[in-house]
Amino acid sequence: MNTKTKGMFSNSRFYSQIFRLVVPIIIQNLLSAAVNSADVVMLNYVGQSSISAVSLASNYASVLFMVFYGLGTGATILSAQYWGRKDLQAIQVIEGIALRFSLLIALAFSGCALLIPDKMMRIFTTDAELIQIGAGYLRVMSVTYLCWAIVEVYLSILRSIGQVTISMVLNIVAFSLNILLNAVFIFGLFSAPKLGATGVAIATALSRIVELLGCFLVSMFSKDLKLNLAYLFIRNKVLLKDFIHLSLPALANDISWSVAFSMYSVILGHLGTDAVAANSLVVVVRNFGTVLCFGTASAGGILLGNVMGENDMERTKEYASKLIRLTILTGAIGGVIILAITPFVLHFAALTETAMHYLKYMLLINSYYVMGAAVNTTLIAGVFRAGGDTRFGLICDTIDMWCYAVPLGFIAAFVFKLPVLVVYFLLCTDEFVKWPWVIKRYRSGKWLQNLTRDNLFTEENSGTGSE
Repeated sequence: MNTKTKGMFSNSRFYSQIFRLVVPIIIQNLLSAAVNSADVVMLNYVGQSSISAVSLASNYASVLFMVFYGLGTGATILSAQYWGRKDLQAIQVIEGIALRFSLLIALAFSGCALLIPDKMMRIFTTDAELIQIGAGYLRVMSVTYLCWAIVEVYLSILRSIGQVTISMVLNIVAFSLNILLNAVFIFGLFSAPKLGATGVAIATALSRIVELLGCFLVSMFSKDLKLNLAYLFIRNKVLLKDFIHLSLPALANDISWSVAFSMYSVILGHLGTDAVAANSLVVVVRNFGTVLCFGTASAGGILLGNVMGENDMERTKEYASKLIRLTILTGAIGGVIILAITPFVLHFAALTETAMHYLKYMLLINSYYVMGAAVNTTLIAGVFRAGGDTRFGLICDTIDMWCYAVPLGFIAAFVFKLPVLVVYFLLCTDEFVKWPWVIKRYRSGKWLQNLTRDNLFTEENSGTGSE
């Protein structure tokens, strides 16, 4: 086989594999964005205060999502590589470890949301009406957090072994039910009470419960991987050490980034309800714009992990290069999607004149912001993490967000008292500041590692003792 033929075969193999993984992931992300947009669109008819309150309260879900994403990252990194060598026993242990951490953290969030939701809301706003609406929303969401802890870990494991279609179907069911129940509880359909923002939380909780039941149902018929709570009690010192080594930096990275990103909402929240309302719609539109590139990053991380588990490093480097080129394309497409959606959003949004002005230019800023986010997400959360390089992302994002973006935003808003749109523009420079260091790390090749181990289940590594 000559060089040209080998190249064509490699391209065909890469794109067929990435396409098989990325399509279900993109559909899941689209559905997630659709649910978020449905919340905002329906609450648009309830009032601007409801939109703003749910937007602020949802920051806790965003932080928790990042926690689960960080834990899922450790589970996915290890599981993808062990799937490359078809070691199911190791994957079961990894699932149990991830579930222990996720349930513990979810219990903490649920307890706070149930017992002190008003204090949680006061972090983001001093508006009494927004605090009242948001507190009711958070109380109901306490149930959702517990279901989410189990669902996200199991679906992460399924995706890591290539079973993305199953998780897609479960998400379709849950998200479709969520949208239907949103309409029921917001508008009082079928003689149900009109519950506004609280109705959104009830719809989310019920749909997550159904999704969790779906996971157990899938598990009953799965040949490769079960959702078995008995895995919580399987102990393996080596895998626990590897999981912590990979997950803690990823978890710290995601928490650091998400809390810092929530500070953007704190800044905007203290600049007025118009800024908050405009930003809540912008987040929805941006989610649609990033669906394609973030889906590509997730699929690429899984594929690279599988190949590294096979110990084929040359093919890993080749695939990573192709993934970056694909990401640049999807980032550009994402920007075009935001520009295309903008006229429809401006036409149907029921905001004040000032909020509409903010909305228009915030959307314009996000049309190019997605490119920065796409490249960084693919490299930090996709390529680097596939090879176990999670510490770099923690260091890079923490410095960028806490030493640059957040201080810049606070200084611009509260010291120099710059206009809202100028503050927002400065906040949206965070992704581009990271590019030189992220690209340099990629070219160094330090992220390229086979993480799998032999002799995992010797008496010394597994047993009934403490971990």
